[in-house]
Amino acid sequence: MLDQAIAIVTGAASGIGAAVTEDLRSRGVRVAGLDLAPTTMCDLFVECDVGDEESVRSATLQIVTTLGPPTLAVHAAGIARDGMHWKLDHADWDAVLRVNLTGAFHVLRALTPHIRAASGGSIVLVGSINGDRGKLGQTAYAASKAGLVGLARSAARELGRFDGRVNVVAPGMVRTPMVAALSEEWRERAAAESVLGRIAEPEDVARVIGFLLSDDARHVTGQVLAVDGGQAMR
Repeated sequence: MLDQAIAIVTGAASGIGAAVTEDLRSRGVRVAGLDLAPTTMCDLFVECDVGDEESVRSATLQIVTTLGPPTLAVHAAGIARDGMHWKLDHADWDAVLRVNLTGAFHVLRALTPHIRAASGGSIVLVGSINGDRGKLGQTAYAASKAGLVGLARSAARELGRFDGRVNVVAPGMVRTPMVAALSEEWRERAAAESVLGRIAEPEDVARVIGFLLSDDARHVTGQVLAVDGGQAMR
């Protein structure tokens, strides 16, 4: 179903993006990885600043020239700048929204002509359960992830006539380099919140993303799927 399809994965060098790259390649997908840090795990690596429209446009052109037109995309690139909103520096707010939300918009815009031309395609944006419930000290991060839901659902309505699908995966805490920087206390607290008693591995999220990109989910669009071990239920 996905064999020989071409996918863009942002944030491909580490964390969820790296796990998605590995999972998709195991399914026969040719993956173009976009990141500022290099990676050899994908079929084509392009250094790209997703927050910059011209950088994404240039990267997409290189992908089309080298691999062919992409019809799949996963926006896994993301950053956090934590702090109470009254202490948060405006530059940190801008940086988080630029990568997490505006970056997703740039990827959607870049992929849309190819989805329309192919009469089909699928996009998954990596959100967060904190985009729905909020999180102490994560004003910018939570706002950026909440914005992905509105972006995805609007784009799903707009691309539906071309058989294009857009969904959001909303993980809880995942064992990524970003989480590794947190204290053990925070990681233990997240595991205790989960009804499964553990935090997710990147592969747990990647497999769900692979499903949403595949024809197995051909009638699923505009949805937010939590991959959190029940963390947000408590």
